[in-house]
Amino acid sequence: MATTSGTGPLGATVGLPLTRRGFLAAVALGTSAPLLGACSGGGDEPAGSSVSGGNASSPAAVTTAADGTQEVTLVVNDDFVFLPKAFTVAPGPVRLTLSSEATQMTHNFLFSAGQGPAAITEEIPILGPGDEATIDFDVTAPGDYPFECSFHLALGQVGTMTVTPG
Repeated sequence: MATTSGTGPLGATVGLPLTRRGFLAAVALGTSAPLLGACSGGGDEPAGSSVSGGNASSPAAVTTAADGTQEVTLVVNDDFVFLPKAFTVAPGPVRLTLSSEATQMTHNFLFSAGQGPAAITEEIPILGPGDEATIDFDVTAPGDYPFECSFHLALGQVGTMTVTPG
């Protein structure tokens, strides 16, 4: 059995027995780690960072324009998520912008048919990589309005707009 030296806790040099199985495991781990990192979906943003007012699990920042319209921006990229995936508005006019930071994926945006308290028919039928599109609509009925990218619905690209009671 061959041995190799390595660095243990606190920088101490230790002799490690090197078996064929250990060698193969080390080679497999060393060659697969970069591949796993490439598949993680990590871009230039550090984990937990905010994109357009929130991350995938926190609500988006909704602002109010001078005309009283509530404005929200959602971001899509080459993953199958809306960033953020939830936002809350009050009854009234809403302006939703979908911004693509994708380099390859095409997305769309629509409210899930028959799923909310009232139908919202406005949609963004297609959004190519690097594009941006905006829709305006009014909401009156409070409750949760699920939305989706119908291209990637089976992969879980969904979110929720919540309308608070007036």
